[in-house]
Amino acid sequence: MVTTSSVVAWLQKLNDVYAENKGYLTDLDSAIGDADHGINMARGFAKVAEALEQQAPEDIGAACKTTSMTLIKTVGGASGPLYGTFFLKASMQATGKAELDAQGLLNLLEAGADGVVARGKAELEDKTMVDALLPAIEAMKAAVDQGVGPMLTAGVEAAEKGMKATIPLVARKGRASYLGERSKDHQDPGATSTHLMLKAALETLAG
Repeated sequence: MVTTSSVVAWLQKLNDVYAENKGYLTDLDSAIGDADHGINMARGFAKVAEALEQQAPEDIGAACKTTSMTLIKTVGGASGPLYGTFFLKASMQATGKAELDAQGLLNLLEAGADGVVARGKAELEDKTMVDALLPAIEAMKAAVDQGVGPMLTAGVEAAEKGMKATIPLVARKGRASYLGERSKDHQDPGATSTHLMLKAALETLAG
């Protein structure tokens, strides 16, 4: 079972993950964006870690809501609203819940993904975070009956494939879309940060 404390551990681990990958994500973003994705994600999740330490969340929904509000307040560019929306919609699936089984966790992640799609209006192969997120959700649906660990493993593998599949794409959304054909041959930074988020979930929630 996924517990409130394990979800908090996941969200706090993202502080370390994005701090470690700040340069990598910024390099990816400098090729096709504003060169700020790594900086924004690192700053946002540093603030999330602070907020979760200052006030321990009562349940999983509260942990996700604190994350959402903090990201929306502190992160610029597209990533703040998109990741903020992800965690806001996720929080609604876990209001008052201190434990989630595999299906409950899938519902949380799928609600977050649906929120990102609705907010960003992106589709598969637009060269955005959706290219990692939606294949991950589909893979997790297929593996949900196997439990949290196998489900997340399947999701991470699908997210990685989706991330790598953005390299040959021409961007159709976001700042990268202004570059047209020049956006080819670059891995999308949002898809990369999404893969990192799910990988951290596997490492902390699989139990």
